[in-house]
Amino acid sequence: MVFCGLFPVDADQFPDLRDALEKLQLNDAALKFEPETSSAMGFGFRCGFLGLLHMEIVQERLEREYNLNLITTAPSVVYRVNTVNGDTTMCSNPSLLPQPGQRKSVEEPYVKIELLTPKEFIGALMELAQDRRGEFKEMKYIAENRASILYELPLAEMVGDFFDQLKSRTKGYASMEYSVIGYRESDLIKLDILINAELVEPLSTIVHRDKAYSVGRALTQKLKELIPRQMFKVPIQACIGTKVIASEALSAIRKDVLAKCYGGDISRKKKLLKKQAAGKKRMKAIGRVDVPQEAFMAVLKLEREVL
Repeated sequence: MVFCGLFPVDADQFPDLRDALEKLQLNDAALKFEPETSSAMGFGFRCGFLGLLHMEIVQERLEREYNLNLITTAPSVVYRVNTVNGDTTMCSNPSLLPQPGQRKSVEEPYVKIELLTPKEFIGALMELAQDRRGEFKEMKYIAENRASILYELPLAEMVGDFFDQLKSRTKGYASMEYSVIGYRESDLIKLDILINAELVEPLSTIVHRDKAYSVGRALTQKLKELIPRQMFKVPIQACIGTKVIASEALSAIRKDVLAKCYGGDISRKKKLLKKQAAGKKRMKAIGRVDVPQEAFMAVLKLEREVL
């Protein structure tokens, strides 16, 4: 039900990661994996798990028992895409999502979740569930000061930091259990990140349309902090298809070409600035921005928080 990418920090450990996953699969039939290549993180595996706990246990075992240093991408769920020609495809990766013109509808898995909490934290938990697109079903008191709240909400909203938020908002007193109840149609879109007009595939995510702006804004602002400045201006854009919904720009590193001009005619200064601008424009046309590994790590961590 939950998918994520596992990549070795050191590319030389890729064969070791494959051997380790094969050994784990011998006594864990629920673990599924297939090779995946990322332009940012190299060779790795797309792994499928029963849930978040299963994912954490597998990751911990790989790191402890096999001495592997791993990068884990933000967990995602399997979406069901109905195309205009009548086909139905299962999509666990944003890069596999069909083009908007080919999609008829996108369905996502929903869960029924029961929250058990002391009565003083009911408001905080209801606010959390509503923020995660939850549908309230019922609430009942199982004791004088303890309540059970029933919600139905998308699994994608729960695989992030939902449990962490649940514990922090209730000082650790609340608990939860959930079960998958099937797929429902939702207004889901693919959010792309463009850096200097080039698509960065590993940063693409599938989000609900209502959340697209806030997620796009958070990602572009974070990338602006993390990408080193270049000799030319670098636009960082979050897009839905061809529509830009959030944008930031890295300003260029500039040399002071007017330093040698003391006094003199203004036309001389204008000529030098114009020459510099033409050089920057030419550089931007052929320039390429390399996104550092730390930026990907920080953005993946941010995706877990904002999705």
